[in-house]
Amino acid sequence: MQTIYWILLFLGVFSTMEFMAWFTHKYVMHGFLWSLHKDHHHKDHDNWFERNDAFFIFYAIVSMSCFYLWSYEMLWYCLPIGLGIMAYGLAYFIVHDIFIHQRFKMFRKASNWYAKGVRRAHKIHHKSLGKGDSENFGMLFVPFKYFKK
Repeated sequence: MQTIYWILLFLGVFSTMEFMAWFTHKYVMHGFLWSLHKDHHHKDHDNWFERNDAFFIFYAIVSMSCFYLWSYEMLWYCLPIGLGIMAYGLAYFIVHDIFIHQRFKMFRKASNWYAKGVRRAHKIHHKSLGKGDSENFGMLFVPFKYFKK
């Protein structure tokens, strides 16, 4: 029975992270921590790293804290929580940084309806170079209006 709880908790955390990514992006990145996120919309440096990468570090610390609590404090539910956060971070990194922004030259020729929709939605978001007036949505669950055949 605990395996079912473990799987449900993992899937619940993974899904909740899509909301957290949207919320953090809209209210934190385009809010009071715009100074860290700004270079993601408007490159003002020649470095491969962006100040925006600090947000990955925050969620990595949360995930690692869960692994610690599972390992040393014997809190079984911290393992699926930590893995759910980590799995979402990996999915986000692959979709956003590798597929969309091409930080690594992979998936360049992907042209199916999902790939085109995700790229189209993100391009609309990046039309705005400023803090406000930027359409916000999730990264993995993009509104259907962007998926045109």
